[in-house]
Amino acid sequence: MRTAFYISDGTAITSEVFGHALLSLFPLEFNHDTIAFVETEQQALAAKDKINRAAKVTGEKPLVFHTFVNPKIREIIDSCDAIIYNFLEHFISPIEQELGVSAKPKAHRTHSIHENSYDNRIDAVNYSLANDDGSNITNYEQADLILVGVSRSGKTPTSLYLALQYGIKTANYPFIDEDMDALKIPDFLKPHKKKLFGLTIDAQRLMDIRDGRMANSKYSSARQCRMEIRAVENLYKKEKIPFINTTKLSVEEITAKILAQTGLQRYKY
Repeated sequence: MRTAFYISDGTAITSEVFGHALLSLFPLEFNHDTIAFVETEQQALAAKDKINRAAKVTGEKPLVFHTFVNPKIREIIDSCDAIIYNFLEHFISPIEQELGVSAKPKAHRTHSIHENSYDNRIDAVNYSLANDDGSNITNYEQADLILVGVSRSGKTPTSLYLALQYGIKTANYPFIDEDMDALKIPDFLKPHKKKLFGLTIDAQRLMDIRDGRMANSKYSSARQCRMEIRAVENLYKKEKIPFINTTKLSVEEITAKILAQTGLQRYKY
């Protein structure tokens, strides 16, 4: 199996994102290896040795995706027995020409903890943890977004992902069995209706998830799951609450769709 290396003098997140996105277009399996924080020539030589060993063992040149700004370290990696893809080098020159300004590369610039976005994300994560699953209903005025839906429809992971990745303060509130007879927006949520976003899920998938937690219970029964899903979807439509079905979506896809529909500002960079 061919190896793909993602290397950087920082977190290597940029290399991973670009590299994975490109390789996902090909119907092949890869052995993925990330080498982060290669900040010295000695570390670069060690990475080079690892890459060259992979080439020797597999008989195929590894694919190396990197974003080095240090020319000496970049030269070492570029000399590996591998196919090299330097994302920064590929894009910098055309952008310099368009902007009429020379780039000033600096290690760690894309993921600096000194940026305001870092503080925004930490604050958002703390908020989302404190306002998970309806545990705190007194400070929704601070929320950027309030996710609603039945239990196990994906509210908590989506809330935390929005907070951690994009700095969006996301609360979530569950609709439970006791709400279903006359389901409506709770009074304390009505002043924040414009912040509400609904999640729904196919009844069979919901039943499978709940069965893993509480098998052979009313909570996980097909009848209960169908009833709850029908009730919340009717509420979303009646109250004109935007919503999406999470059944076949990853948390990344769920958050991307929410951001596209709401237009919320991201604090990632």
